[in-house]
Amino acid sequence: MPHFTPELDGDTLPTSVRDWRAVLEKYDGVIISTPEYAYGMPGVLKNALDWIVSSGELVGKPVATISASPSELGGSKAHASLVLTLTALAANLVEGGSVTISFIGKKLNANGELTDLNTVQSLKFLLDALVRGIIDNRK
Repeated sequence: MPHFTPELDGDTLPTSVRDWRAVLEKYDGVIISTPEYAYGMPGVLKNALDWIVSSGELVGKPVATISASPSELGGSKAHASLVLTLTALAANLVEGGSVTISFIGKKLNANGELTDLNTVQSLKFLLDALVRGIIDNRK
């Protein structure tokens, strides 16, 4: 996806941007997961979200968020940055639909599979919250 610039945000969108917007439009709810990078979300995620400011695919849409970090902060700074951006996009941040995961490397096995039962349970609660948000949004 190209770097966001308002000059490109018109009738002849880059294909990657058009596809990104179509995917977001298609679904009733969205989970956005981000690692923490330099106390924030990675620039590529911010760029992708910048591309939907004017088009509004997340306006009122139920969204759940996950962030993770190898430190004790659990991606909390990335999460705060993500929530701030999603709020600007008027996303419906579902109650209970947020998980931050600290020391993520210690919670994965050699195959990259999540083995920490508390984190697994937290993610199940997140999914339940997103489903409730989608159902409530349809009413």
